[in-house]
Amino acid sequence: AKARQKAATTGGIVIDTRARMGYTAPIGSTDQDRIRHLTVALPPRYAARLFDAQEAGATEQQLKEIAAEALKEVYFQDNGRRAGSLEEVRFTDIEHLEFDL
Repeated sequence: AKARQKAATTGGIVIDTRARMGYTAPIGSTDQDRIRHLTVALPPRYAARLFDAQEAGATEQQLKEIAAEALKEVYFQDNGRRAGSLEEVRFTDIEHLEFDL
């Protein structure tokens, strides 16, 4: 419980996944989905959202959507430094998905 509280308030959470990821982007940009292996540190707000959703009985699909939103912001958009017009990240064909505190 202490580790989860720390992750949700200050430490964040690490996601390690190998999955097919695609995204919706403006016409003329490359948005072809492909298998990626990512290990990404997510900020505490996403840890909190994932924990809260899990405790509220969220479905696996709902948890995947939160994880995809987090990857969009942190990995694809680099916290607002690139790909600002990226609309959605699709997270499918998951081969491996692990979270670490």
